[in-house]
Parts: sequence; structure tokens; C-alpha cells
Amino acid sequence: MIRIAAVGDIHLGLDSAGVLRPAFETIRDSADVLLLAGDLTRHGTAAEAGIVAGEVAGLGVPVVAVLGNHDYHSDQQGEVTAVLADADVTVLEGQGTVLDIGGVPVGVAGTKGFGGGFAGRSGGEFGEPVMKEFIRYSRRCAESLRYSLDGLKEQGCAVRIALTHFAPVPDTLAGEPPEIFPFLGSYLLAEAMDESGADLAVHGHAHLGTEHGMTSGGVRVRNVAQPVIGRAFAVYHLAVRTAAATRVGGVPVAAE
Repeated sequence: MIRIAAVGDIHLGLDSAGVLRPAFETIRDSADVLLLAGDLTRHGTAAEAGIVAGEVAGLGVPVVAVLGNHDYHSDQQGEVTAVLADADVTVLEGQGTVLDIGGVPVGVAGTKGFGGGFAGRSGGEFGEPVMKEFIRYSRRCAESLRYSLDGLKEQGCAVRIALTHFAPVPDTLAGEPPEIFPFLGSYLLAEAMDESGADLAVHGHAHLGTEHGMTSGGVRVRNVAQPVIGRAFAVYHLAVRTAAATRVGGVPVAAE
């Protein structure tokens, strides 16, 4: 069994040093990896990223992250990524990484993702150039997620996790105003997960949303925005895939 700790939308500022560190220092006792689902900073500055790095450095478990819209706000996303990388945080954008957890290859594919909406209520590549680019950007994020998940499959990962900031399904947005759903996620992310297969999908961004959801293909989705889970991190348990395992919708039935 692989234990996944996850949280998003911690929104740390320059006055946040030490706020989460006591809780994070307990992670090694309850989880094998920590996933950070974006919006790690308030305004996306390198200085704020330094605070985040101090909270998660040297925890004794791998830390994997994607950035969120707040982390892009000051146009310092490159610097934010570099600061986190110096603290041994693996920051993904259209990439995957393979972790060796007790001899088990665990793959994480990550992208920030973007908006656009969900089936029946989504934007399309039509009309003004800015609208076309909005949807094309979301599609590029989703395609990079699918390619990354495919790559993890080819590498023989026993567990594959999709890590995003924006939501792949409307289920986990329940509680948010429906009018803003198109700005909280895109069905294209869920399509990528269903096409390639994943054992768990983790996202943030929707502070008023709901923790549990599922794609139409049966991939379990968890909204780990800190205001939703109400604690420093949530822990999920995933069964290790074996050749004989019974699966439903690409997910091991024994998981979580």
C-alpha cells in the first residue's frame, strides 16, 4: 500500500514561516510522499517561494508539486520553481517523475492545467483569437498530462497519479458558484486521465468545493485545497498494481 499525503492552496506569504512546518514534520510517520497541488504562494514571488521551501525541506519523504495561478501572478514562476527545486521539491509542468517507494515505482504526472469548463458547458476554439488561445492553452496542458501518464505507464509504474491545480471534474467543485466553474477547471484534464489511466487524481483551486469526485472513466479525484480538507494535508492509500489485480475503470479495487 502506498500512502499519499496531499494539500493545495496553502497560500504562504512572508509572514507564514513555521505555520505548517510542525504538521509537515509528522508526514514521514503517515505517508510516503507529499504532493502539493498549486497555489503555494500568495502572489507568486521568489521570496514567498522561499517560505514554502522552508516548510517542506528535509521532511524525509519526496515532495512533488505543480504551481497554481497564484504562483504565476508576479510572472516569477521560473524563479519560484528554482527556489523550490533548491529545497529538493520536484516541480512538474507537462512532465512526469518516478519515485522509488520501498522498491515500488510510483509515477506522478503533473500540470497546472487551466479552465474552459465541463461537458455541455464549456468553451471552444471559436471566435476571437484570445478565446481560441484560452482553450488551446487548456488543451495543451491536458495533452501534456496524457503524454506524461503514458510515459509513466511505459516505465512500468505500479501506481500512477495525476497532479493538477485546476479541477478535471465538476464533482469536486460542488459548493462553488456554478457561474465560475469554467474558470475552475476543464473536462479536457479528465479526458486525458481516462485515456491514459490513473490510480488517483489530485487537484486544488476550488476553496469552496468538495473533496471527493470521479471521472466518467472511474478515476478517483480528490480536491485537496486546504480550505476544503480543513487540515495541513490529507492522506490517501493506494494499492500497488499487480498483473493479477482486479481493476475497475483503471483503478485498483483494493485502493484507499
